[in-house]
Amino acid sequence: MNPNKIHATTILCVRKGGKVAIAGDGQVSFGNTVMKNTARKVRKLYSDKIVSGFAGSAADAFTLFELFEKKVQEYGGSLSRSAVELAREWRSDRALRRLEAMLIVADKDESFLVSGTGDVISPDDGILAIGSGGNYALSAARALYNHTNLEPSQIVKEAMNIAADICIYTNHNIIVEEIGQ
Repeated sequence: MNPNKIHATTILCVRKGGKVAIAGDGQVSFGNTVMKNTARKVRKLYSDKIVSGFAGSAADAFTLFELFEKKVQEYGGSLSRSAVELAREWRSDRALRRLEAMLIVADKDESFLVSGTGDVISPDDGILAIGSGGNYALSAARALYNHTNLEPSQIVKEAMNIAADICIYTNHNIIVEEIGQ
């Protein structure tokens, strides 16, 4: 492992009861040094009808956000079409192929993980996670989803706090964005 590799984030998405929430932590690390504690890695797009979050290189992720926003505009807000077209372009374009990031995007009806290898994955259970602490957050979210009556925003916040207690590249500065009923 490259000791100077940038580790940046845990992103978690939960869909339940007509609502969807995405949370991200604020830590950006370079090697074994925390460079920033308050990065904002989740945001709303398309007149607050789409929520999104990124993991990976910040510059790469912002490039992908910009491209994704253009696709959403081009396809009139169709999340699935925009995600597929972004993945297709990302995989086939020589410059974009080098980008090191992943996105989670969601609207009131659908959620997708989008990667540079051409993956556009919709979860079976409404829960997606990416980044350094993604598996910790995913496990915690599934337990909370199945064994509590918490709202999606509460589930992502609690699960992210659990991930932050375990993953050294995830902190407790959690930002949550939610859309739905």
